[in-house]
Amino acid sequence: MMGSPGPSEHETVGAYALGILDDAEATAFEAHLATCEWCAQQLDELAGMEPMLAALADLPGTGSTPAIGESLSARPSPRLAEKLVDEVAERRAVKRRKGFYLVAAAAALIIGGPLAVMAVNGGGSSGGTNATPLAAGAKAAFGQISDKVSATDSSTKVQATVAMEKKDWGTWGVVELSNVKGPLKCSLIAVGKNGERETMSSWSVPKWGYGIPNAKVEEAKQPLYAQGGAAFQPNEIDHFEVMTFDGKKLVQVDA
Repeated sequence: MMGSPGPSEHETVGAYALGILDDAEATAFEAHLATCEWCAQQLDELAGMEPMLAALADLPGTGSTPAIGESLSARPSPRLAEKLVDEVAERRAVKRRKGFYLVAAAAALIIGGPLAVMAVNGGGSSGGTNATPLAAGAKAAFGQISDKVSATDSSTKVQATVAMEKKDWGTWGVVELSNVKGPLKCSLIAVGKNGERETMSSWSVPKWGYGIPNAKVEEAKQPLYAQGGAAFQPNEIDHFEVMTFDGKKLVQVDA
């Protein structure tokens, strides 16, 4: 990653990714973002936080938290959680009146489950074909990363390609998933050579699926792209797994 610049607009990237800025603040940050490569990269790495936080906030009571953690099979690395907390702390110093919401958001992620990056291909539940900005970013990132590994599961027929990029803090990855039918909720999990498991990203597959050549819905013909990070360095990863929330392995890709 690039070296961190001094405080100013750069401190706003975490709050912008979480969707808690007011209209004036968001507009000002977007003007800065258009000319700041560092903030664009940071935003790309934090992309998709707000939808997952909203989903966690809708859970009925705190008793559901352990079940969510178990269903996702793996928790985020403390190092990734600390990175988010650092971002939260910087923003809280600038906007103390919003600090409660930021700290609550970080706590929900650390306690409740993985860092989920909801950058996937497609639109809303209507089956439209317009890709979201996050989906376009994930697809573009996939094309720019040269280190890729692929596999097709002989039983499920699901195909996956994982693009990996080394970072100072670990590994950034983008998965391209095809021939997967929904409805499903899935996660991309990095499994280390030491046996540890880290969830890199989570997403939903609609009933029409993704990457199905003969699909009747146009959107379903396109692969799904999702991105996320792990604290493992690339040479510490043994393989990747795409798992459903109920524990079924759709495909395994050796690193």
